[in-house]
Amino acid sequence: MSRSASLTLQRRLTRPVKVGSVVVGGDAPISVQSMTNTDTRDIASTAGQIAELAEAGADLVRVSCPDKEAAQCVAQLVKGSPVPLIADIHFDHKLALMALDGGIDCLRINPGNIGSRQRVAEVVQAASLRRVPIRIGVNAGSLDKDLLAKYGEPCADAMVESGLHHIRILEDLNYQEIKISLKASSVAMTVEAYRKLAKQVDYPLHLGITEAGGMIPGSVKSAIGLGLLLSEGIGDTLRVSLSANPVEEVRVGFEILKTLGLRTRGVNIISCPTCSRQEFAVIDVVAQLEKRLAHIRESVNLSIIGCIVNGPGEAKECHVGLVGGGGENLLYINGKPQQKIADNKVISRLVEEVELAAKKIREQQEIENSTKNH
Repeated sequence: MSRSASLTLQRRLTRPVKVGSVVVGGDAPISVQSMTNTDTRDIASTAGQIAELAEAGADLVRVSCPDKEAAQCVAQLVKGSPVPLIADIHFDHKLALMALDGGIDCLRINPGNIGSRQRVAEVVQAASLRRVPIRIGVNAGSLDKDLLAKYGEPCADAMVESGLHHIRILEDLNYQEIKISLKASSVAMTVEAYRKLAKQVDYPLHLGITEAGGMIPGSVKSAIGLGLLLSEGIGDTLRVSLSANPVEEVRVGFEILKTLGLRTRGVNIISCPTCSRQEFAVIDVVAQLEKRLAHIRESVNLSIIGCIVNGPGEAKECHVGLVGGGGENLLYINGKPQQKIADNKVISRLVEEVELAAKKIREQQEIENSTKNH
């Protein structure tokens, strides 16, 4: 039931780093991450959001540590987290040291903004002892004043120069457990910066369009920017930045990877945009199914088409399909027509069939894994 091959060029070869149990770079799957927007000091709320993000599919989750109290909460958050955690640190190297003491799996810092070389060395030494990688985060909105004076304004070359400068700081301290990001709210600037940096270093790249906006514009900007880079084989991990529930960042991130053929996770719903030919409430049905099927992790293809024009053709290519039929909608299983379903039974029956398809896929994967291990 595979629907398409990868749309990407051969992936750029990078040196892998390990963020807890997740490998970033090398030939590891491109990981999806998000960031909590709760008050980190509120352990219950933050832990709850981490769990929600993990359930949505996040491989990694970042938490901000703006002060001592937040950094002190890292230990408890790490202890209960189902996924590796990354601490976002700015200006105060002591916060990075506290996060490391708390067992954080990765740091996001800019070596140039946490103080003197001695302070950077302290962080690097502590990170090295724990084999914790550091993600250098360059942002077009916070470039150093000397770079702005040199280039006149934020631009791709300034971002690359900033990234290389911070990399050299860590390399001079014999530290190479590095990831790096070059983010701007401009898609064109971001893409240009990553393309240029990818030619100069072999560290894994964290992709993102920063401050991309709300759900719709942010998703579109991210899909275009990240899609361009990923299609060229550039990128090892990503975050979709949205002014929305962080869970939506994870979902959009996976949709980008699924569309490019780079990851498979969850139900892929193929549905029509609707027209006057539709024989049931397609939009409402799809909205309900997205919520009811969000828990499924296996890659299941489901088609929901309102009429017989394209319905049978799509249904024949999916694990489960439904074709509108004026109150007697036709159900397809593994490409074959099965029976007619009344409108009021569509949701419950489709959920049942998709869950069954997911169960069969899961069982087959377990058999294959067992065979490989023996």
